Amino acid sequence: MTAAFEPTPQTPEQQAAALELEWSANPRWEGVTRDYSASDVVRLRGRVSEEHTLARRGSEKLWKQLTGEHKTGGYTNALGALTGNQAVQQVKAGLRAIYLSGWQVAADANNSGHTYPDQSLYPANSVPTVVRRINNALLRADQIEFSEGVQSVEDWLVPIVADAEAGFGGPLNAYELMKSMIQAGASG
Repeated sequence: MTAAFEPTPQTPEQQAAALELEWSANPRWEGVTRDYSASDVVRLRGRVSEEHTLARRGSEKLWKQLTGEHKTGGYTNALGALTGNQAVQQVKAGLRAIYLSGWQVAADANNSGHTYPDQSLYPANSVPTVVRRINNALLRADQIEFSEGVQSVEDWLVPIVADAEAGFGGPLNAYELMKSMIQAGASG
């Protein structure tokens, strides 16, 4: 039996130093004021760092679109999608981002199956559930085309900008909701 590849773990101090460097060198973080340190962030992460490919790729694409188009006076079009099929059709039509409305999820697609627009009475993981469904549909469209050797769109996995509808409580609730959004593949 061969040993699995295990990267050499960085110490918490090394992780904090790398994060401080990222915050100071990457223009994405310019102008951001924090009331916490890189060491605080590292302490909350734990020992295992999970990779969330869809969220990372999507947020990088969204950042590039927004900053690139802002420089030229442009903008990024996005329509609201509540289902994976709607998102697939939007990408086919040429949209480069998808918007997911928290109000619409509360009204029509929350996990309780009831209508609760803008009341935050439905399960807090409802928006992340729909984000995951949309990403699953986009992944499937990509898989089908890839298996058939076709490419009808440049990239099926466009950024999903999701309204978290975070009226569910305090900082811990917002933290857990954002973790769920990232795990589901939300980009912004």
